[in-house]
Formats: sequence, C-alpha cells, structure tokens
Amino acid sequence: MNKLEIVPFKSDYKFEFEYLNRQWIEEYFVMEDEDLKTLQNPESYVIDKGGEIFFAVLDGSVVGTAAMIPISPDIYELAKMAVSKDFQGLGIGKELLIRCIDFSKEKGASEIFLITNNSLKPALNLYKSCGFELNDHNDDNRYDRGNTKMNLILGEKI
Repeated sequence: MNKLEIVPFKSDYKFEFEYLNRQWIEEYFVMEDEDLKTLQNPESYVIDKGGEIFFAVLDGSVVGTAAMIPISPDIYELAKMAVSKDFQGLGIGKELLIRCIDFSKEKGASEIFLITNNSLKPALNLYKSCGFELNDHNDDNRYDRGNTKMNLILGEKI
C-alpha cells in the first residue's frame, strides 16, 4: 500500500461519502430514511453540529470514510463507516477508526457509541480490537438493521 492519508471533510468528497456507504448498506440491507438524511446532507447532519467526516485517501483516491457525530458535549456516535470492497483487509478501517477515536479525545469526549448489526462480523471484530464493548441496552431504534450497540469509554471529563 502506498501513501494512505486520513483527511477531514471536504465538499469535494460528498459523493464518495454516500457512494461508499451505499455499497455496503445495499449489499447487506436496505437504504433507510435515516441513512439518506445523513448521506445526502453531511454538512447539516454532521459538520454543522461540530462533528467530522474522515476520508481515507490512497494515492489520491477516496477508499474509505467514517463520521463522528456529536450527540452531547461528551458523547459522539461513530457512524457511516465504510471501506471500498477492493481495499478491505488492508488496515484502512482500523486507521479510520483510530482517527475517529483520537478526534473524540481531542474534543473532550468521554464516550463513543455505534449502532451496527450482529451479522457484520469483520466490523464487530474491528470495533472490539479498538476497545469497543457490546452494550446489551440498545436504546437506539433509528435503523431497522441496528440490532447491536457498542460503546467505547474514553474516560471521565475533568
């Protein structure tokens, strides 16, 4: 793998944000209204709220993405994480995830959560490898497919 960069949101990458997420969502599930709101309006649903969307750029091409959405001043949601099928298994997802965790720490967050599906084993393993733990109290019902909640506790705010 040549030069991989993890870069913040640029409006030039809006298409890739939606395209990469549509790939996995439409392969395994169906696109839901909540998906479309976020994917088609990333500025208002993520950036304008103080969040960030990161992009994995390899040799000038966007090959992955992940969003960090503030839910409260100290809690962020990891959402819309995707790596192009042609580039999976190369550690790109882990690099994105580490950057998302670092971003949350920089913002003073004490917790990150995510909603996923228990059939996505590689994703679950990635999250676990970075310290996320299963949360039996999944109180998020925005997605029909969202049957699994995971949390990463970063520490208490001082």
